Amino acid sequence: MGVPQGRRSTGRRRQRGHGLAPMAEINVTPFVDVMLVLLIIFMVAAPLLTSGVPVDLPESAASALPAEEEPPLTISLAEDGRIYLQEAEIAAEQLLTRLSAIAGERRDRQIYLRADGALSYAQVMGVMGDLSAAGFSAIGLVTENSPLPVPVEGEEAGQ
Repeated sequence: MGVPQGRRSTGRRRQRGHGLAPMAEINVTPFVDVMLVLLIIFMVAAPLLTSGVPVDLPESAASALPAEEEPPLTISLAEDGRIYLQEAEIAAEQLLTRLSAIAGERRDRQIYLRADGALSYAQVMGVMGDLSAAGFSAIGLVTENSPLPVPVEGEEAGQ
């Protein structure tokens, strides 16, 4: 028996042209190589970007702030009440005059405040008042990143 007229069985249908379909695979090997090199660079550079004063920071669910052109100015408050400007210890009486002089030289009015979680609210607010009086209009409070909101004492988690 033959094949009925009008119907021919050729198996697979061929596209026009030579019958070759374009290759649709992407070579990701160069992309992976570049990403691994960048990962190594950031792993080496990240520890160098943090301040050297040991402070036990409270946790927060807020995201990190974007990087600035000038190096960030940081005030750190240690658990024992000592105040550090960048990594150098400074007396509380000298803080306002020193910050006023620095504010006159910088065009960026952003300053970061790192305060130990064990300090009282009054101590932190006193330093924030000095920062504002010295002319720093944008005070960023530095915290540890926490994936979940931190419950307040006396509240149950989930309320």
